[in-house]
Amino acid sequence: MKKRDFDPQEFLATIGAGRKVVTFPKKQTIFSQGDAADSVFYVQQGKVRLSVVSKIGKEASLGILSEGDFFGEGGLAGQPLRMGSATAMTDCELLRIDKKAMMLALHREHKFSDLFVAYLLARNIRYEEDLVDQLFNSSEKRLARILLLLAHFGKEGRPDTVIPKISQETLAEMIGTTRSRVSFFMNRFRELGFVDYGGDGLQVHSSLLNIVLHD
Repeated sequence: MKKRDFDPQEFLATIGAGRKVVTFPKKQTIFSQGDAADSVFYVQQGKVRLSVVSKIGKEASLGILSEGDFFGEGGLAGQPLRMGSATAMTDCELLRIDKKAMMLALHREHKFSDLFVAYLLARNIRYEEDLVDQLFNSSEKRLARILLLLAHFGKEGRPDTVIPKISQETLAEMIGTTRSRVSFFMNRFRELGFVDYGGDGLQVHSSLLNIVLHD
């Protein structure tokens, strides 16, 4: 992994009051939609699922975050309440930073501020790509893309290749299709040797890129 000149985790460790390391076991709720947006979280270990529920009770997955990701930053932009929920997909160790402490940190350290803004811009680009994906790509290609993203293909360093256990219902929510379609495509991916199931989770091979790149 390429070493950064500025280590956000090292800097965040210097924040005194308003900073706290918190742990959440797998499947535990970190915060719920409608809670006070009074803090920002930084993922030190584990994976976190973000979701939102409509007024009629329909749930949609917004994304899955891992080490080095921030979430819950809406309060910094003036949101009084959480717009969605966050749940631990695996055992998680998070850094919880109070809104006031986070604002002071952004003002105090320009390198951290630049990194945080770059992170938010990159995530915004990802959301735009997700929208284009939903509008123009087949559900099979959308599934392949989300699996590659979850395995960190395309990021610095070696990809994880193994995705912690994730239900087909969750994958269906994330790509906007039915569980039966996800099951059909996952079986096809396995037969083609693109993915394998193991005790630790789903193993994703780089050959799955063939589905995404194929027109």
